[in-house]
Amino acid sequence: PWRAITSSNSSNSCKFGFADFQFGKTETSTLNLNHLTKMDTLCRIRDLYRAIADFEQQFTKHHGVSLNEGMLLCTLQGRPGQTSGELAEALGLSASNASKVIRSVEDKQFITRIIGSADRRQMQFALTPAGEKLIKSIKQTELELPDLLKKAVME
Repeated sequence: PWRAITSSNSSNSCKFGFADFQFGKTETSTLNLNHLTKMDTLCRIRDLYRAIADFEQQFTKHHGVSLNEGMLLCTLQGRPGQTSGELAEALGLSASNASKVIRSVEDKQFITRIIGSADRRQMQFALTPAGEKLIKSIKQTELELPDLLKKAVME
């Protein structure tokens, strides 16, 4: 009976309009506002993803690491000896994705592997001096957050 149509303005935010709205029987003539709220939420999430992607592009250009790589380094700072499973949990990544991020940061020589003292099969990770230096640089750099992220972070 009705369909929501979306359009984008210059700020890439969703706007809703209605086409082909027809009143039918009483039980079907009510507009489903819950559906609109869900659609609005999806559009806001999409906008946040875009803002994060824009910030990550700026972050990567300036520091040479992705956000996940930077977060991994921050996770290891002051807490060396974490396992890949612990890092995956801290970063909210699957074991497979965490492994890829670990490998990438390791290839850039920002972290090193430590053989577990209790279980020599268990690999643990720590920052290298280059990783410590990068973390210090990240902390001293102020990158501009997109307005949408500023709002989300400040709430």
